[in-house]
Amino acid sequence: MYVEPGNKARNLAHAEQLIHEASVNKADVVLLPEVMDLGWTHPSAKQYADSIPRGEACRRLCKSAEENDVYVCCGIVERDGNAIYNAAVIIDSRGKVLIKHRKLNELSIAHDIYDQGDRLGVCHTPWGTFGLMICADAFAKDHVLTRSLCYMGADVILSPASWAVPPDHNNETDPYGEAWRGFYMPVAREFSVWIASSSNVGPITEGPWEKWKCIGCSLLVGPDGKETLMGPYGEKAERILYHTIKPASRPARGTDWSKFEPDSTGIS
Repeated sequence: MYVEPGNKARNLAHAEQLIHEASVNKADVVLLPEVMDLGWTHPSAKQYADSIPRGEACRRLCKSAEENDVYVCCGIVERDGNAIYNAAVIIDSRGKVLIKHRKLNELSIAHDIYDQGDRLGVCHTPWGTFGLMICADAFAKDHVLTRSLCYMGADVILSPASWAVPPDHNNETDPYGEAWRGFYMPVAREFSVWIASSSNVGPITEGPWEKWKCIGCSLLVGPDGKETLMGPYGEKAERILYHTIKPASRPARGTDWSKFEPDSTGIS
């Protein structure tokens, strides 16, 4: 999705258009990027962030989900009292917020704008259990946040993102995306889960990465740990990607306690 930095009205209207288009093409679940209402680290967050679920951004997304009979997962800026969060929600097809996540592993350069979240969660849907995280949550040490969602029962992990490169990045000599494959593939394979991440496209006009550009490359990794889809690269490379997913069958998770069972000489 193309995100115009700081232009909340235009971005929300555009999101509504994309949700409708995806619905017309028989999508059941629509995944949109990180803080798509204002753009990542744009200073307007301090002025225009509003509450979840009663704020304008969330209310409009809920209405769009209900009108188009789809589930929507989307990143938006949230205000809660004096705090501002880089947040994301999963909304069901009746327009109800099922779960909210506040980004935990925010980059240090964004701490001046966003406060830190303090929890993870999953929600149950007709398509399995969805886990929710945001962008850099995936590269917390030892994949701890992604793995935690798996231990919480996630079949599908949804991750709104905002992937950006410096102005001089050359995608031909340094193709974007290898780092994210390294974060997603091992966990997807280990736990037999799907991981989907949707990134925006467009310029970064203010903030610590001013003059950088968001370049898409949205990524879907299957439960075999292999890349299933990757979106195009580019500042203007907006594209809706479609794929049918089915949660994989897998053994129950948890510690194998059999190796701790006492033998015949043990104390019973």
